[in-house]
Amino acid sequence: MTKIVNHWIGGKTVEGASGTHGPVTNPATGEVTTKVAFASVDEVDAAVAAAKEAYVTWGQSSLAQRTSILFKFRALLDANRDAIAELITAEHGKVHGDALGEVARGLEIVDLACGINVQLKGELSTQVASRVDVSSIRQPLGVVAGITPFNFPAMVPMWMFPIAIACGNTFVLKPSEKDPSASLKIAELLSEAGLPDGVFNVVHGDKVAVDRLLEHPDVKAVSFVGSTPIARYIHTTASANGKRVQALGGAKNHMLVLPDADLDAAADAAVSAAYGSAGERCMAISAVVAVGSIGDELVEKIRERAEKIKIGPGDDPTSEMGPLITKVHRDKVATYVEGAAAEGCEVILDGTGHTVEGFEDGHWIGISLLDKVPTSAKAYQDEIFGPVLTVLRTGTYEEALDLINASPFGNGTAIFTRDGGAARRFQLEVEAGMVGVNVPIPVPVGYHSFGGWKDSLFGDHHIYGNDGTHFYTRGKVVTTRWPDPADAPAGVDLGFPRNH
Repeated sequence: MTKIVNHWIGGKTVEGASGTHGPVTNPATGEVTTKVAFASVDEVDAAVAAAKEAYVTWGQSSLAQRTSILFKFRALLDANRDAIAELITAEHGKVHGDALGEVARGLEIVDLACGINVQLKGELSTQVASRVDVSSIRQPLGVVAGITPFNFPAMVPMWMFPIAIACGNTFVLKPSEKDPSASLKIAELLSEAGLPDGVFNVVHGDKVAVDRLLEHPDVKAVSFVGSTPIARYIHTTASANGKRVQALGGAKNHMLVLPDADLDAAADAAVSAAYGSAGERCMAISAVVAVGSIGDELVEKIRERAEKIKIGPGDDPTSEMGPLITKVHRDKVATYVEGAAAEGCEVILDGTGHTVEGFEDGHWIGISLLDKVPTSAKAYQDEIFGPVLTVLRTGTYEEALDLINASPFGNGTAIFTRDGGAARRFQLEVEAGMVGVNVPIPVPVGYHSFGGWKDSLFGDHHIYGNDGTHFYTRGKVVTTRWPDPADAPAGVDLGFPRNH
């Protein structure tokens, strides 16, 4: 029988009442293995109502209680990391080792949330005026929501909810309908850890569920990770409804390689960052900018490595890269390669005809490498989100920097060089939110924040780290005066108060 994934509301599984379901496919076989319930407006309202009711007590709970539960959740998450990775591989397609890495990076944010008491410490200034003290504190918002993408079904939700609930909020998650099972497993583990019913809820669905969260009057903030057009829509719509929003959009991450770079290390990094998870990462390197005369040698080194990548089902231990998430996405990615030569690109590797024996119905595409790519080519302009690496050539560092900064995206970037001065100049001059120096995928550790610039981020806050704590709380300043009993009455004074 086909597996059915339902909602998680008020601490238990809730069958979809709308009667509408979406298919979940095993990308390696093309077979529909699961149906996921799509929430109606009423079901989203039920999840928000459960979160609102839970907030009454959770928002007043002690930091000790919250962190104690999160420590238990962390232990359960660690013990179940293989089981979660298997769910990810079965529905997303990424290889098991990559799925395990995703869970591990999510654990970093749970670690951060376990120590949230440090980040929530207030400030106190005594005797700012005669017998007057001023303190600053941070308090939770209430019900908050997360809308997350298919490419990291465990990690991206964990960028959001651990910090949100540690700060005293309650949470409604709308995960991708393409790979929903990991979110239900996480909900079960949170319940097992002792999280009160209603603090964490999951509703599945499509635009109906998303739009209801964006307009619901009881949802105070929305976190989103996805494509730039949807991020812009989320930000515009939620903001118009009076909500705090952090909406992380798409990317076109450039890797600048200077003539003095270690070309073997640069080639290793380019291949790893471009083709890992079949390129379905917002932090994938999709454009290499080769400066000076090194282009031919660098492309050849990339080609040699890329041709050796073993493509196969994610649950095969010998596979290094799995399939794409859906056939529709696979076909879209292929169009960028098929039209590349006509747009002036030199096609070094064409992976569009790749198949895997015994899995012919899977969503397979091989490694593609395009060289001498003009900036007018669609393969350069668009976020492909697949295993297609473009190489551009420039004569100087300045030309390369201008090219990178002209991109509408500003998520992440990297420079490969042995020149410390050039690296320092690049990190100051490049217009991107995350920069790697000889590091191809500069995803920050949990206690620093993740976020881009330009069309890669809508809203004022990056995600997790200190920005995450600030996003999920609001500040309050308290001014206190305790007069001495011996003081004479101050009397009425209509002048603006002055500190003295």
